[in-house]
Formats: sequence, structure tokens, C-alpha cells
Amino acid sequence: MLFKIINVALVLIYSIGSGLWVKTGDGWYQSLQQPTWQPPDWVFGVIWPYNFAMLAVVSVQVALNRDMQVVWVWMCALVVSIATAITWSYFFYVQHQLGIAAACLSVTAAVTIVLTMITSSQQPQLWFFLPYQLWLITAASLSIGYWHLNRL
Repeated sequence: MLFKIINVALVLIYSIGSGLWVKTGDGWYQSLQQPTWQPPDWVFGVIWPYNFAMLAVVSVQVALNRDMQVVWVWMCALVVSIATAITWSYFFYVQHQLGIAAACLSVTAAVTIVLTMITSSQQPQLWFFLPYQLWLITAASLSIGYWHLNRL
């Protein structure tokens, strides 16, 4: 029970923390050159709530159905991926350090591969989780694209 609660709390921290510094309506963000593969704004409004909900559900399933060692690996990888994702938003939107931000989100996507591997043996959860992994890869590529297009 404790690990289910911890996993859901981590996802809540992620969902709240990821939006702390995001400012897409300010002049700085609007002035950036966007990568050509930037999806329309509405996609972000659809994919992130799905990702957070799915991540909570899959995290609980891992806590319920996997042995303790796997649960600990899951939680450690989840903590690192959350920390680097939140750090991305700080470096991107507050510090305007697009290169560091791109590196943070690339680490997030790479660490999430561990989470994807853990869910790979649980077929229903894998199909729910896979869009999250693909989104992080896309988001990391967008962040790298922003850095490349807007280097000073």
C-alpha cells in the first residue's frame, strides 16, 4: 500500500512541478524560432493530462504486481526522470539555457527507457505507457531543436 501511495505522490509532484515555471504566453517564448515538427498547442493540452493519469495508473500496477526489487528500480528511475523533467522547465523557461534544458529532457527520455522496460512484461500497461515514452523522445527532440535554432 505504501509504495502505491508513494508512486501516486511522485506523479502528483511531477504534474504540479512541471508547470511551475512554464510560461508559453510571454514575449521570450513567443520570440523563439520553433522546430518545424512542433505540434499545435492543443496537443500539449491533451497529451500531458493523459501522460500523468497513465503514469499514475501504471505506477500503481507496478507496485502491485512486481517484486520489491523491481518496484525500487521503478521508483528510483521515476524520481530521476521527474527531477530532470522539472529541471528542464526551470532551465528552459526561467534561465533560458536551452542547451542545458535539452540535456535535461534528453536524460528524462533516456531514464524513462528503464520504466518502459519494466512495463514491457505487463502487456496492457506497456500499451498505456508507450505514448509517454514516445512523447518524451519527441519533447527532447523539440528541446534540442529549440536550442539549435535559437543559439546566440
